[in-house]
Amino acid sequence: MTQPLLSPRATLSATACAVALLGAPAAHAFDYSGYFRAGPGATSEKGVSRACYGLSGPGLKYRLGNECDMYGEFTLGHDVKVEGIDVRGVLMTNFYNPATDSGDAKLGIEQMYAEIKGVDVAPTTVFWIGKERGRRGDVHIVDTFFTEMKGVGAGAKEIGAGPGKLGVAYYKTDGDEVNAGHRLNAEFYDWGVNPGGKLSLVGTLTKATEGAKGAALSVRHVQDGFLGGANSFWLQYAQGTSSLNSNFGDLLADSRTKAWRMVESMHWQQGAFGGQAIALWSQQRAPDVVTGDSTTTTSMSLGGRVSYAVTKNFKLLGELGLSQVKPEGQSAQKLTKFTFAPTLATGPGFWNRPELRLYVTHAKWSGVNGAVVTGESAFDGKESGTSYGAQVEIWF
Repeated sequence: MTQPLLSPRATLSATACAVALLGAPAAHAFDYSGYFRAGPGATSEKGVSRACYGLSGPGLKYRLGNECDMYGEFTLGHDVKVEGIDVRGVLMTNFYNPATDSGDAKLGIEQMYAEIKGVDVAPTTVFWIGKERGRRGDVHIVDTFFTEMKGVGAGAKEIGAGPGKLGVAYYKTDGDEVNAGHRLNAEFYDWGVNPGGKLSLVGTLTKATEGAKGAALSVRHVQDGFLGGANSFWLQYAQGTSSLNSNFGDLLADSRTKAWRMVESMHWQQGAFGGQAIALWSQQRAPDVVTGDSTTTTSMSLGGRVSYAVTKNFKLLGELGLSQVKPEGQSAQKLTKFTFAPTLATGPGFWNRPELRLYVTHAKWSGVNGAVVTGESAFDGKESGTSYGAQVEIWF
């Protein structure tokens, strides 16, 4: 998750300006949506107020009863027709604090872009410019977007291309004033390859101003209607300055840096019983910072969350996650995390939100220091931990 960088005053000013601009043409459609999670928590370990447990890497932290932050995203969109052209403006602000309270929270701009559709030269194509995050592919229980094209750029999407659709976009990052990054994404999606199944392909090219280059390819198949839900499978490769999730990687990386990943995830709903599961394998090969020799790190993850509706508005949630990171020539880092959470919700389904949860989480690990697992020095030398608390999660 990218932390916002703007001050609250700057963000509120930007919000006010955007609202004024979006609201200029009166009596047209506004839409508002959002997401947030928050709640108090504690741990049985003395010397620290609360703790969460995870290994380093995408998909290696199971989130139920295991999020120590406060986070929210709030989106305002406005649609209007101008001279026969469909125009849409979007502003998404976000709120983040790594701790329970909001005293040191930061506000930022997650998205701010405009798009148009219906121009005479390409009437079905959507053109956009600004800070935008495109179609993303995530696994909710590990809060990981395995495909995520985002950033400041310009592009076109919804381009008819035979059996599917095409999208192209250019992004630039100026985070490093000396070594800026350029990225080109091309996506072919909504390709119906079997009944209920669609395939998407995302190609990525990156280049840093210092000369380093990269490339990546991501293939995803989604099968709808699987046990009342859906099944997703990713096969991904990246090299150099490109990342596996179709974004920028390390802009200083050379062609010896390579990564592979396979992800299988399903979610289901059968009567009162729902859930989501994931199996992940990834491998990254990069030169050692000291010797220059290439070393390989292999990561694996297997886990799931289940939901059982005792009544329409009362559910029992359980989540078990097994994660492992194995650097070449070193012992494997292993983490097992389990959470039990009695939950109130608006409906019996796995995806019904809001959910108001009480939870107890227990974790055990080996091959890695507890201070690394939790980010808290109080766990230095420990091999397990227990946390408990309450959390709300809502999207609207």
